[in-house]
Amino acid sequence: MKALVFDVFGTVVDWRSGVARELAGYLSAIGRTDLDPFALADAWRRRYQPAMEECRSGRRPWTRLDVLHRENLEAMLADHGITGADPKDLDAVNLAWHRLDPWPDVLLGLHRLKRRFFLAPLSNGNIALLANMAKRARIPWDAVLGAEPVQAYKPQPEAYLRTAELLAMRPDEVCLVAAHNGDLRAARKAGLKTAFVARPTEHGEDQAIDLTAEEDWDVVAKDFVELAAKLEA
Repeated sequence: MKALVFDVFGTVVDWRSGVARELAGYLSAIGRTDLDPFALADAWRRRYQPAMEECRSGRRPWTRLDVLHRENLEAMLADHGITGADPKDLDAVNLAWHRLDPWPDVLLGLHRLKRRFFLAPLSNGNIALLANMAKRARIPWDAVLGAEPVQAYKPQPEAYLRTAELLAMRPDEVCLVAAHNGDLRAARKAGLKTAFVARPTEHGEDQAIDLTAEEDWDVVAKDFVELAAKLEA
């Protein structure tokens, strides 16, 4: 194992809290404090997979995630009675995904892992999104990869295989770290090693999915610090 590649939304960063924070500011500015920013964050996120599926299926050419997020934001707000918004305001809200905070264990764990492994995101995010996020949060990637350079969205096998190819490594020399069992299944099927780290509040306190490892992944850890300790051992 030479490289660790990471799912980002939910595994590395707390997308729900960060997106809700940005939406709360926008809702306050337009006088719609009657709406729950966390509920809107969830509604925005629910459009994530269907939008990417349009690209995965070939019904739409590959389109970077920033564009999909921006379209989904406008549609989600319309569902909640917010129309005619200033496009510049929506562009600013859309950058919420560039300003997400890592979970508390992430930076310490990544710095320890960086001593031994090449680190990069294997995310559905695009380069600008992931680079801006890393710069703000000081995430110590060795390279910023993601869906844009491989032109594929997980769980397409190309997303995993082309990432290994970009790293000039065999798939079995690369390990995906993710908090989502489905992502790990697709990575394993593509020949990558797998590591599960649970994020039991990614979807809020009532989360009911991905609470535990559902298969015998190569490594299972409670957080990135424990992951580093297990891999160093």
